[in-house]
Amino acid sequence: MSVLRTKPIGDVIAQSEADGEDGGPGLKRRLGARDLTGFGIGIVIGTGIFTLTGIEARDSAGPGVVISFAIAGLVALLAALCYAELASSVPAAGSAYTYAYATMGEIVAWIIGWDLLLEFALGAAVVARGWSGYLAELVGLPTAWFGEEGSVVNVGAIGIVLLLGVVAIVGIRESARVTNLLVLVKVAICVFIVVAGLFFVKAANLTPFIPPAQPADGSEDGIKQPVTQALFGLEPSVFGFVGVLSAAAVVFFAYTGFEAVANLGEETKRPRRDLTLGLLGTLLISTVLYIGVSLVVVGMVPYDQIDRGAPIAAAFNAVGAEWAGILVSIAAVAGLTSVILVDLVAMGRIGFAISRDGLIPPSIAKVHPRWGTPYRISAVMTVAVALLAGFLPLSALADLVSIGALAAFVIVSIAVPVLRRKRPDLDRPFRVPFSPVLPIFSALACFYLMLNLSVETWLRFAAWMLLGVLIYFGYGYRRNRLARRSSSPDSREPASV
Repeated sequence: MSVLRTKPIGDVIAQSEADGEDGGPGLKRRLGARDLTGFGIGIVIGTGIFTLTGIEARDSAGPGVVISFAIAGLVALLAALCYAELASSVPAAGSAYTYAYATMGEIVAWIIGWDLLLEFALGAAVVARGWSGYLAELVGLPTAWFGEEGSVVNVGAIGIVLLLGVVAIVGIRESARVTNLLVLVKVAICVFIVVAGLFFVKAANLTPFIPPAQPADGSEDGIKQPVTQALFGLEPSVFGFVGVLSAAAVVFFAYTGFEAVANLGEETKRPRRDLTLGLLGTLLISTVLYIGVSLVVVGMVPYDQIDRGAPIAAAFNAVGAEWAGILVSIAAVAGLTSVILVDLVAMGRIGFAISRDGLIPPSIAKVHPRWGTPYRISAVMTVAVALLAGFLPLSALADLVSIGALAAFVIVSIAVPVLRRKRPDLDRPFRVPFSPVLPIFSALACFYLMLNLSVETWLRFAAWMLLGVLIYFGYGYRRNRLARRSSSPDSREPASV
């Protein structure tokens, strides 16, 4: 048996169209293009725009953070094109995990699946703590139970994760309704921020647009510095174009999660059309809003005076528009709520796909006969995220979400030309233009952004991957469906196509 054995495309499609394991219920097709776009925007527009704008403008890029958001958005859009081709051709749960299993082999698929679980779990936990802090500031709740500093347990973060976990388990249609409502609120507020903020923009605050490079303080030495600087022996620095690129790698966190749309392939009514619309619509709308909001913020306040914790609300307060700051805080609560919900939904679908293939115990992939959701794996993931959000200050681990997403995007980009070569006959409702050039460029761009993250982030990522490899060889390697099929000639698994 080889760790590079691949799962036939025919099996993937057969699984997505059949009922659940042992004749039980499968996932229900209840979503349209609007629902998918709502889910995408629901997870993309959140922590990134409401917090990272201030941190990266002040510490790394100055007003050039606008360029950072544009670069990150362009790289994400390239990856989204690759996702769109694979998702429309193979509309199955699991997204990058499933695509890797069909093209590059089992061990690669497991690593990417394990990576995606890290991305969504940490993303949900970090955002839950941010949600708790915004709520405390908005309504005056005690910081000992809802704040980030000085609290032993964050009750607010645990509460919101458990509440939204119930919504995610009860049904995908209910999750879509809640998400769409929250998306309407925060998109409206983002448009308001751009329109209202333009009246307070000062040209002087945008000059110089990219501040000159300068040496970083001592905290950027050693494992805190980007890999590119460590590899080439460069002196740690901030600002300049190097600072813009470093900020792009960090604010990429703001775009992570759009692949959650691809995870809903088995629950989409017309996946061959709607998945492409949902993926590309999410990235186009989010990128435009991000560039507009970040430009307004750095134009309202000198970049070295932007608040790190709540940059947008603080910017309006600084120009005497406190009422607008309250609206921004409301939008932040709504925005972060939808991010947590979509993270939990996506985790359930990734875990469902991995479990269905037998790489983790298949019993936890069971779909509820009434709700049509993988309720067992969703419940497990919800509890795990609630514990992380309640007891661990995860702000230092936020970069792991970016590196996890970028690693998945590299695999998806490579999978496009590989699958075209292996299955040229496969029906592709959407095709990435200029393949294989554009997918290869997408993979290289994602990998380059990964190199602009810190050495410390890479070490933590490597440790998580090592744990995943140990679990794979300890359980999944010999107990998954393909392994059982190869050892049992009379297996009743579906025939490959």
